[in-house]
Amino acid sequence: MGATYAFGRFVVAPLARLVYRPHVEGRANVPKSGPVIFASNHLSFIDSIAIPVAAPRPVHFLAKSSYFDTPASRWFFTAIGAVPVQRGAGQAALDALDQQRALLENGSAVALYPEGTRSLDGRLYKGRTGVAFLALQTGAPVVPVGLIGTDKAMPVGARMPSRKHRVTVRFGKPLDLSHHGAASSGRARRLATDEIMSAIHALSGQELAGAYNEVPAQNPIDRIKQVLPHERR
Repeated sequence: MGATYAFGRFVVAPLARLVYRPHVEGRANVPKSGPVIFASNHLSFIDSIAIPVAAPRPVHFLAKSSYFDTPASRWFFTAIGAVPVQRGAGQAALDALDQQRALLENGSAVALYPEGTRSLDGRLYKGRTGVAFLALQTGAPVVPVGLIGTDKAMPVGARMPSRKHRVTVRFGKPLDLSHHGAASSGRARRLATDEIMSAIHALSGQELAGAYNEVPAQNPIDRIKQVLPHERR
């Protein structure tokens, strides 16, 4: 990340805390060193800014590569710890997983959203198993995060965040998911994911949706896939 990230960590983050005054709880729960996965609910675009600003250590997250197309945008996202990635399934998803694994193996902290995409109705959706897979594979502890008010501070469609609504960031106690089994076990991944989502729910207090947050099916084949039981990665 180099000098740009160092500048963002020590200048931009404190300035953002001063301007937006996030209410932060549980900072002592975050391990001071070593690999860690922040698993959070997802309500707004600014979630990926709120977590790095509130965390007591550097945090990296994946962002769409299109965010890095212009020099100004590239500088900003690099400064807040974003790592460019091609969004999508197949090879793109595997490449993203490799990037996250490499960060963890380097002793870094990464922030991920088990729901997969933003909740547009404020409810907490079922978690996909990718985060649990990464935790079980690397042995990294998972710190659950509950974000409150980010959807009001910057609703979908807003161009800039508002200072009228104060954001709350709650860090829970680290979860050791190794007792669920190996990453190769679908059952272990599902149980570990459910434990993560339960911890996030306890912190955020959201209504549970009881379903996956999925893009509406565009054709009959996609509708069939959503109905059939399968593991959401």
